[in-house]
Amino acid sequence: MSFIVRQIAYKADGSEIIRDAGSGETIITIGRNSDNAVHLPDLAVNPAHAQVEQSADGLLSITAISGQPFYLDGKSVTSGEIDPARGGELVFGGHNIIVSRDSDSGAAILTVRRESAVSDSEEERDLGSIYTLKGKVPGKRGSAWGFVALVLIACLAWPIYSWATYKDLAYAEKAKRPDGPHGDGFWSSGSMSLAHQSLKDDCQACHVEAFVSVRDNSCMTCHDDSAHDHAAKPRLATARGEPEGFAAFQRAVANAFNKPEGACVDCHTEHEGEGAMQPVAQQWCADCHDGMDTRLTDTKILNASDFGKQHPQFRPAILQQAVAGDDEADAPRRRISLDDKPIENNGLKFPHDLHLKKGGGVAQMGRRLSARYGFGEALACKDCHTEDPSGVRFEPVDMQENCAMCHSLSFDKIGGTFRQLPHGKPELVKADLRAYFRSTSPNRPINLGSLPRQRPGDVPRTRTAADYARAVRFRPSRADQAIRAVFSDGGACYDCHSVTNNGGLDYVIAPVTQTDRYMHKGWFDHAPHEEEKCTTCHKAEDSGKATDLLLPGIATCRECHGGEKETASDVPSSCAMCHEYHADGGAPWLIRQEQKKKKSKKPKVVAQNRR
Repeated sequence: MSFIVRQIAYKADGSEIIRDAGSGETIITIGRNSDNAVHLPDLAVNPAHAQVEQSADGLLSITAISGQPFYLDGKSVTSGEIDPARGGELVFGGHNIIVSRDSDSGAAILTVRRESAVSDSEEERDLGSIYTLKGKVPGKRGSAWGFVALVLIACLAWPIYSWATYKDLAYAEKAKRPDGPHGDGFWSSGSMSLAHQSLKDDCQACHVEAFVSVRDNSCMTCHDDSAHDHAAKPRLATARGEPEGFAAFQRAVANAFNKPEGACVDCHTEHEGEGAMQPVAQQWCADCHDGMDTRLTDTKILNASDFGKQHPQFRPAILQQAVAGDDEADAPRRRISLDDKPIENNGLKFPHDLHLKKGGGVAQMGRRLSARYGFGEALACKDCHTEDPSGVRFEPVDMQENCAMCHSLSFDKIGGTFRQLPHGKPELVKADLRAYFRSTSPNRPINLGSLPRQRPGDVPRTRTAADYARAVRFRPSRADQAIRAVFSDGGACYDCHSVTNNGGLDYVIAPVTQTDRYMHKGWFDHAPHEEEKCTTCHKAEDSGKATDLLLPGIATCRECHGGEKETASDVPSSCAMCHEYHADGGAPWLIRQEQKKKKSKKPKVVAQNRR
């Protein structure tokens, strides 16, 4: 080792800091630049001031590179020689360099000491005064405390003052603060949603108490008719369970700010933009419904956390038994999984496959009536099922509007008027047939040959009530026989309805129940699916019984719909697409938003009376 450069600096208390750096070179430089072996940060020193060379006999030759002199043992020189064994002193600006020799290694030691200053270097001091605003503005410490004070005044003191000066204004009297900036605006985390734009200048409408979270009673001031608890609050708390991990920390913070658990603001977050309020994330629902049966052990609700991966099979509310005298509201219904292949006793006998068949009597009759009713080569679902005005579901099938085009109940013609059996009124049917036979003379021909049309199918099943009346016209008790024929196998009522004979002529027709909504715990809207064929989801072409439940299972829906985060699916679907937290029979959150978007684009579909 040829040189040891020893830098000595001083702390504020006067103690020394010594740093050694070795160099194996025989020539080193002294100067202000940091790449010099002896770095002297001083404006009085040139960037490369002098060169020190060690000869073979150990003597040091010092030469001024730039021509600017330095001091050697008190004399101003541009070159000189020092024997490290005897020692010597060099002075460059405010720095002294003591030259000596290390007794162990024999290397020359250059001990650098700053004499003209105790703290900052001369260069730093000069640069700070010449090239910066140092000394003209407050120091770092003072500036930091000043900014702290400014933030406290602007974001705490002023907002509190603004709130205090208007907190007693009478909200009921529509009192309003004067225009201008208000300090408590700094506390707002964002713009109000569209639904709450009217409250953007009245913070106290929701934030009643300072530093207290928004309470449910503030929300219920406006939403008392539309919001209600999803379930009893104790059951909600039990279903959610105790929070863990980061959720537990969040709950602790919420408690610190007096935010009650299960409040409206847990779900409905405000100040997140001027658009519509964002729907609840799927995880918020899954917090309770994923494994809920392990926490709420008496629940009948099945576990669910993701539509694409963990969701039970659909359980529609099925009519279990149709009893004479019951109406649709009184008929017993029970939720049954589609995996159990339930059937519905709706009081009807209707073969979908026969009516949708591409050939046969039904298709032929449809083609004959196509000019009048717009049928195609064969009947289609739309020929009998008509959308309701909302486009969500379909109107109930009506005999007069949807069936009588092909299924006539005419039994007599007087002049140009056809007499018809009253549909849906069995007792009047009996009375009309008895009156018909009482008023019919055996010598008066009955005009039955010009009936407009008959039901399609094989000949024995095409007879209407008029056929039976004509067949028994000259027989004893011909009215009773006609009544039996109408209500028996092959008759006009029997072929479409469930008929029970209680003895004699006591015939009872089971009430017809047409379910307009099976999924009372969920929502389905036909309007977004209008591009799909009906038979894509409803396998009507293969159904020969009216008791067949033609609802698609969850596997069919999953062909297009996946969970909220399943971006590979055609339609990533969160819980809020089909379920409403405040279940009230209406459309859920996401569907309502879509309906609002399309309201001005798509005209309403109004059911047409084909008659």
